[in-house]
Amino acid sequence: MTLDVIFKLLMGGMGVTVSIFVLTLLFSIPLGLPVSLARMSKSKVVSAIAGVYISIMRGTPLMLQIIVIYFLPFYGFGINVTSGYRFVAVIIAFSLNYAAYFAEIYRSGIQSVPKGQYEAAQILGYSKAQTFVKIIMPQMFKRVLPAMTNEIITLVKDTSLSFAIATAEMFTIAKQIAAKQASLMPLMAAGIFYYVFNLLVAWVCRKVEKHYDYYKI
Repeated sequence: MTLDVIFKLLMGGMGVTVSIFVLTLLFSIPLGLPVSLARMSKSKVVSAIAGVYISIMRGTPLMLQIIVIYFLPFYGFGINVTSGYRFVAVIIAFSLNYAAYFAEIYRSGIQSVPKGQYEAAQILGYSKAQTFVKIIMPQMFKRVLPAMTNEIITLVKDTSLSFAIATAEMFTIAKQIAAKQASLMPLMAAGIFYYVFNLLVAWVCRKVEKHYDYYKI
């Protein structure tokens, strides 16, 4: 099998990889915020529940979470699932996992905003909701961008873990071709794809960071 053919086959899997990446960010970035707020809640029960969720998501392997979510409908509730559920299970697992990481990033960003900002908003007559949306969130967003960039870049590589339930993303296809051809060439080609994708994601993230940079000289 020539390199051209290998690249064409991998391009099919690349579409699935990009879909996992985009959908995970689409769900996990907003989901992380309410989880973060729950973690900082004055209610000990709400805070504890959020803390346990974050601890489980960050303390267990993502691959295990994918497998559990895929098999849970059948072994937990006796529901038969179709092969199409594989992709859905991957998105659910990735979104829940990354939401936990983003929640902690948000929490650190919110807590780093000086208390004086809250007091100034109160003097100006802002409600708690207005203070958070108009004053705290913009500052938090700028502060957490570098940490979010690291997580987003990690996500590019983590998409390969979906092979655990035979989701036909790029790494799975590369492994199948490599096994048939008894060659490392497909895996090396997949590595090139991941590297280029990561470079593109890192470039976009740097542009966003630079746009919101406080400390331009």
